[in-house]
Amino acid sequence: MIHAYNILNSIRLIEGQLGLKCVRSLPHFLVLGTQKGGTTSLHQLLGLHPDIFLPNIKEVHYFSQNFHQPLDWYSNHFLEARPGQLRGDITPFYLFHKEVPARIKKKMPNCLLIALLRDPVERAISQYFHACRNGYENLSMEEAFEQEEHRLNGSDLIISKPDGNHYSYQKHSYLSRSRYDEQLRRYRSLFSNEQMLIIRSEDLFDNSEKTIRLLLEFLRIDPNLLNANLPKVNSGLGEAKKLNNQFRNSIRMKLESTYKWLDTHYGITWDY
Repeated sequence: MIHAYNILNSIRLIEGQLGLKCVRSLPHFLVLGTQKGGTTSLHQLLGLHPDIFLPNIKEVHYFSQNFHQPLDWYSNHFLEARPGQLRGDITPFYLFHKEVPARIKKKMPNCLLIALLRDPVERAISQYFHACRNGYENLSMEEAFEQEEHRLNGSDLIISKPDGNHYSYQKHSYLSRSRYDEQLRRYRSLFSNEQMLIIRSEDLFDNSEKTIRLLLEFLRIDPNLLNANLPKVNSGLGEAKKLNNQFRNSIRMKLESTYKWLDTHYGITWDY
Protein backbone atom coordinates (compact mmCIF):
# COMPACT_ATOMS: atom_id res chain seq x y z
CA MET A 1 0.00 0.00 0.00
CA ILE A 2 2.84 2.39 0.83
CA HIS A 3 4.39 1.74 -2.56
CA ALA A 4 1.11 2.59 -4.29
CA TYR A 5 0.90 5.84 -2.35
CA ASN A 6 4.47 6.74 -3.32
CA ILE A 7 3.58 6.30 -6.97
CA LEU A 8 0.84 8.91 -6.74
CA ASN A 9 2.95 11.24 -4.62
CA SER A 10 5.66 11.14 -7.28
CA ILE A 11 3.14 11.89 -10.01
CA ARG A 12 1.71 14.81 -8.04
CA LEU A 13 5.21 16.16 -7.37
CA ILE A 14 6.11 16.07 -11.05
CA GLU A 15 2.87 17.77 -12.03
CA GLY A 16 3.39 20.42 -9.37
CA GLN A 17 6.92 21.16 -10.55
CA LEU A 18 6.26 21.17 -14.29
CA GLY A 19 2.64 22.27 -14.41
CA LEU A 20 -0.16 20.31 -16.07
CA LYS A 21 0.47 21.96 -19.44
CA CYS A 22 3.90 20.33 -19.55
CA VAL A 23 2.66 16.87 -18.64
CA ARG A 24 0.19 14.76 -20.57
CA SER A 25 -3.00 14.53 -18.51
CA LEU A 26 -3.08 10.77 -18.31
CA PRO A 27 -5.09 8.96 -15.63
CA HIS A 28 -3.56 7.99 -12.31
CA PHE A 29 -5.87 5.00 -11.90
CA LEU A 30 -7.93 2.62 -14.00
CA VAL A 31 -11.01 0.67 -13.00
CA LEU A 32 -10.56 -2.41 -15.16
CA GLY A 33 -13.88 -4.14 -14.76
CA THR A 34 -15.77 -6.29 -14.65
CA GLN A 35 -18.79 -5.83 -16.91
CA LYS A 36 -22.04 -6.08 -14.92
CA GLY A 37 -20.00 -5.73 -11.76
CA GLY A 38 -21.10 -2.27 -10.61
CA THR A 39 -18.67 -0.05 -12.51
CA THR A 40 -21.42 2.31 -13.67
CA SER A 41 -22.54 2.89 -10.08
CA LEU A 42 -18.93 3.37 -9.00
CA HIS A 43 -18.37 5.87 -11.80
CA GLN A 44 -21.28 8.00 -10.65
CA LEU A 45 -20.16 7.87 -7.02
CA LEU A 46 -16.46 8.61 -7.56
CA GLY A 47 -17.39 11.47 -9.86
CA LEU A 48 -18.82 13.25 -6.79
CA HIS A 49 -15.51 13.25 -4.92
CA PRO A 50 -13.80 16.66 -5.22
CA ASP A 51 -10.35 15.06 -5.45
CA ILE A 52 -11.25 12.80 -8.39
CA PHE A 53 -11.73 13.67 -12.04
CA LEU A 54 -13.52 11.31 -14.41
CA PRO A 55 -14.28 12.12 -18.05
CA ASN A 56 -17.90 12.61 -19.03
CA ILE A 57 -17.79 9.44 -21.10
CA LYS A 58 -17.53 6.49 -18.74
CA GLU A 59 -15.78 4.03 -21.05
CA VAL A 60 -12.98 5.71 -23.01
CA HIS A 61 -11.75 2.36 -24.41
CA TYR A 62 -8.31 3.73 -25.27
CA PHE A 63 -6.40 0.56 -24.41
CA SER A 64 -9.01 -1.75 -25.95
CA GLN A 65 -10.59 -0.30 -29.09
CA ASN A 66 -8.80 3.02 -29.61
CA PHE A 67 -5.15 2.11 -29.17
CA HIS A 68 -4.47 3.25 -32.74
CA GLN A 69 -5.19 6.81 -31.59
CA PRO A 70 -2.27 9.04 -30.52
CA LEU A 71 -1.66 9.34 -26.81
CA ASP A 72 -2.80 12.95 -26.94
CA TRP A 73 -6.24 11.70 -28.03
CA TYR A 74 -6.43 9.82 -24.74
CA SER A 75 -5.00 12.59 -22.58
CA ASN A 76 -7.44 15.10 -24.04
CA HIS A 77 -10.21 13.32 -22.14
CA PHE A 78 -8.61 14.49 -18.87
CA LEU A 79 -7.55 18.04 -19.71
CA GLU A 80 -10.33 19.56 -17.61
CA ALA A 81 -9.02 18.00 -14.40
CA ARG A 82 -7.94 20.53 -11.79
CA PRO A 83 -4.39 20.48 -10.40
CA GLY A 84 -4.21 17.98 -7.55
CA GLN A 85 -7.15 15.87 -8.72
CA LEU A 86 -6.65 12.19 -9.37
CA ARG A 87 -7.66 11.29 -12.90
CA GLY A 88 -9.42 8.00 -13.51
CA ASP A 89 -10.61 5.91 -16.44
CA ILE A 90 -13.38 3.36 -15.81
CA THR A 91 -13.61 0.93 -18.73
CA PRO A 92 -14.72 -2.58 -17.71
CA PHE A 93 -13.58 -4.10 -21.03
CA TYR A 94 -9.97 -3.62 -19.89
CA LEU A 95 -10.06 -6.59 -17.54
CA PHE A 96 -11.15 -9.10 -20.18
CA HIS A 97 -9.31 -7.78 -23.26
CA LYS A 98 -6.17 -9.88 -23.66
CA GLU A 99 -4.03 -7.13 -25.18
CA VAL A 100 -4.82 -4.41 -22.65
CA PRO A 101 -2.45 -5.30 -19.77
CA ALA A 102 0.66 -5.05 -21.97
CA ARG A 103 -0.62 -1.82 -23.52
CA ILE A 104 -1.17 -0.26 -20.10
CA LYS A 105 2.28 -1.38 -19.00
CA LYS A 106 3.82 0.28 -22.05
CA LYS A 107 2.05 3.63 -21.65
CA MET A 108 1.31 3.94 -17.92
CA PRO A 109 3.48 1.44 -15.97
CA ASN A 110 2.94 3.12 -12.59
CA CYS A 111 -0.83 3.58 -12.63
CA LEU A 112 -3.10 2.05 -10.01
CA LEU A 113 -5.51 -0.70 -11.02
CA ILE A 114 -8.89 -1.57 -9.50
CA ALA A 115 -11.09 -4.54 -10.35
CA LEU A 116 -14.64 -5.18 -9.16
CA LEU A 117 -15.41 -8.88 -9.31
CA ARG A 118 -18.98 -10.12 -9.18
CA ASP A 119 -19.89 -13.75 -8.56
CA PRO A 120 -18.77 -15.36 -11.85
CA VAL A 121 -22.01 -17.25 -12.41
CA GLU A 122 -24.28 -14.31 -11.66
CA ARG A 123 -22.09 -12.00 -13.76
CA ALA A 124 -22.34 -14.28 -16.81
CA ILE A 125 -26.11 -14.57 -16.45
CA SER A 126 -26.47 -10.82 -16.02
CA GLN A 127 -24.40 -10.13 -19.13
CA TYR A 128 -26.63 -12.45 -21.16
CA PHE A 129 -29.81 -10.64 -20.15
CA HIS A 130 -28.06 -7.29 -20.69
CA ALA A 131 -27.23 -8.41 -24.23
CA CYS A 132 -30.84 -9.44 -24.83
CA ARG A 133 -32.24 -6.13 -23.59
CA ASN A 134 -29.90 -4.17 -25.83
CA GLY A 135 -30.49 -6.23 -28.96
CA TYR A 136 -27.09 -7.96 -29.02
CA GLU A 137 -28.45 -11.47 -28.47
CA ASN A 138 -31.23 -13.53 -30.06
CA LEU A 139 -30.27 -17.01 -28.90
CA SER A 140 -31.56 -18.72 -25.77
CA MET A 141 -29.17 -18.69 -22.84
CA GLU A 142 -28.36 -22.38 -23.27
CA GLU A 143 -27.62 -21.86 -26.98
CA ALA A 144 -25.65 -18.67 -26.38
CA PHE A 145 -23.38 -20.34 -23.81
CA GLU A 146 -22.92 -23.38 -26.05
CA GLN A 147 -22.09 -21.21 -29.07
CA GLU A 148 -19.72 -18.89 -27.22
CA GLU A 149 -16.49 -20.68 -28.13
CA HIS A 150 -17.52 -20.84 -31.78
CA ARG A 151 -18.51 -17.17 -31.83
CA LEU A 152 -15.16 -16.11 -30.35
CA ASN A 153 -13.14 -18.23 -32.78
CA GLY A 154 -10.50 -16.08 -34.48
CA SER A 155 -11.07 -13.11 -32.17
CA ASP A 156 -7.54 -13.14 -30.72
CA LEU A 157 -5.98 -12.19 -34.06
CA ILE A 158 -8.46 -9.37 -34.63
CA ILE A 159 -8.18 -7.78 -31.19
CA SER A 160 -4.38 -7.93 -31.35
CA LYS A 161 -4.54 -5.03 -33.79
CA PRO A 162 -4.58 -1.52 -32.22
CA ASP A 163 -7.97 -0.78 -33.80
CA GLY A 164 -9.26 -4.35 -33.73
CA ASN A 165 -12.87 -4.87 -32.69
CA HIS A 166 -14.50 -8.30 -32.67
CA TYR A 167 -18.24 -8.06 -32.06
CA SER A 168 -18.74 -11.37 -30.27
CA TYR A 169 -15.56 -10.93 -28.22
CA GLN A 170 -17.22 -7.92 -26.64
CA LYS A 171 -20.91 -8.86 -26.72
CA HIS A 172 -21.09 -12.67 -26.47
CA SER A 173 -18.21 -13.49 -24.09
CA TYR A 174 -20.41 -14.63 -21.21
CA LEU A 175 -18.40 -17.44 -19.64
CA SER A 176 -15.07 -16.08 -20.88
CA ARG A 177 -15.50 -12.76 -19.09
CA SER A 178 -16.21 -14.59 -15.85
CA ARG A 179 -12.88 -16.44 -15.94
CA TYR A 180 -11.18 -13.89 -13.73
CA ASP A 181 -8.25 -16.19 -13.02
CA GLU A 182 -7.09 -16.00 -16.63
CA GLN A 183 -7.58 -12.24 -16.74
CA LEU A 184 -5.85 -11.42 -13.45
CA ARG A 185 -2.88 -13.63 -14.25
CA ARG A 186 -2.08 -11.35 -17.16
CA TYR A 187 -2.07 -8.30 -14.88
CA ARG A 188 -0.18 -10.01 -12.07
CA SER A 189 2.63 -10.87 -14.50
CA LEU A 190 3.16 -7.19 -15.34
CA PHE A 191 2.15 -5.15 -12.29
CA SER A 192 3.03 -5.31 -8.61
CA ASN A 193 0.52 -6.40 -6.01
CA GLU A 194 0.72 -2.91 -4.47
CA GLN A 195 -0.65 -1.41 -7.68
CA MET A 196 -3.75 -3.59 -7.71
CA LEU A 197 -6.91 -3.59 -5.61
CA ILE A 198 -9.33 -6.49 -6.07
CA ILE A 199 -12.73 -6.24 -4.37
CA ARG A 200 -16.04 -8.05 -4.64
CA SER A 201 -18.89 -6.22 -6.31
CA GLU A 202 -21.24 -7.61 -3.70
CA ASP A 203 -19.23 -5.90 -0.97
CA LEU A 204 -19.46 -2.61 -2.83
CA PHE A 205 -23.26 -2.74 -2.62
CA ASP A 206 -23.87 -4.70 0.57
CA ASN A 207 -21.11 -3.14 2.68
CA SER A 208 -20.75 0.12 0.81
CA GLU A 209 -19.25 2.38 3.48
CA LYS A 210 -16.40 0.03 4.39
CA THR A 211 -15.64 -0.95 0.79
CA ILE A 212 -15.66 2.59 -0.56
CA ARG A 213 -13.39 3.70 2.26
CA LEU A 214 -11.00 0.87 1.38
CA LEU A 215 -11.02 1.96 -2.25
CA LEU A 216 -10.45 5.64 -1.48
CA GLU A 217 -7.66 4.82 0.97
CA PHE A 218 -6.04 2.76 -1.79
CA LEU A 219 -6.09 5.91 -3.93
CA ARG A 220 -4.87 7.89 -0.91
CA ILE A 221 -7.62 10.46 -0.97
CA ASP A 222 -9.81 11.60 1.89
CA PRO A 223 -12.78 9.21 2.24
CA ASN A 224 -14.59 11.70 4.47
CA LEU A 225 -15.21 14.03 1.52
CA LEU A 226 -17.61 11.56 -0.06
CA ASN A 227 -20.91 11.37 1.80
CA ALA A 228 -23.23 10.29 -1.00
CA ASN A 229 -24.91 6.89 -1.02
CA LEU A 230 -23.85 4.43 -3.68
CA PRO A 231 -26.30 4.65 -6.59
CA LYS A 232 -27.55 1.44 -8.15
CA VAL A 233 -27.33 2.05 -11.88
CA ASN A 234 -27.60 -0.15 -14.96
CA SER A 235 -29.11 -3.03 -13.01
CA GLY A 236 -31.22 -5.71 -14.65
CA LEU A 237 -34.94 -6.34 -14.53
CA GLY A 238 -34.82 -9.42 -12.32
CA GLU A 239 -34.75 -11.91 -15.19
CA ALA A 240 -32.12 -14.06 -13.47
CA LYS A 241 -34.54 -14.95 -10.66
CA LYS A 242 -36.44 -17.18 -13.08
CA LEU A 243 -33.48 -19.51 -13.67
CA ASN A 244 -33.47 -22.83 -11.87
CA ASN A 245 -30.58 -23.94 -9.66
CA GLN A 246 -29.76 -26.84 -11.93
CA PHE A 247 -28.74 -24.51 -14.74
CA ARG A 248 -26.80 -22.29 -12.35
CA ASN A 249 -24.95 -25.34 -11.04
CA SER A 250 -23.99 -26.34 -14.58
CA ILE A 251 -22.44 -22.92 -15.12
CA ARG A 252 -20.71 -23.10 -11.75
CA MET A 253 -19.03 -26.35 -12.76
CA LYS A 254 -17.64 -24.72 -15.91
CA LEU A 255 -16.20 -21.87 -13.83
CA GLU A 256 -15.01 -23.91 -10.85
CA SER A 257 -11.32 -23.24 -11.53
CA THR A 258 -11.99 -19.49 -11.27
CA TYR A 259 -13.66 -19.86 -7.87
CA LYS A 260 -10.78 -21.96 -6.54
CA TRP A 261 -8.10 -19.60 -7.89
CA LEU A 262 -9.69 -16.49 -6.37
CA ASP A 263 -10.04 -18.19 -3.01
CA THR A 264 -6.41 -19.29 -3.10
CA HIS A 265 -4.85 -16.00 -4.21
CA TYR A 266 -7.19 -13.36 -2.78
CA GLY A 267 -9.37 -15.13 -0.23
CA ILE A 268 -12.39 -14.12 -2.30
CA THR A 269 -15.36 -16.48 -2.13
CA TRP A 270 -19.07 -16.45 -2.84
CA ASP A 271 -21.71 -18.43 -1.00
CA TYR A 272 -23.49 -20.84 -3.29
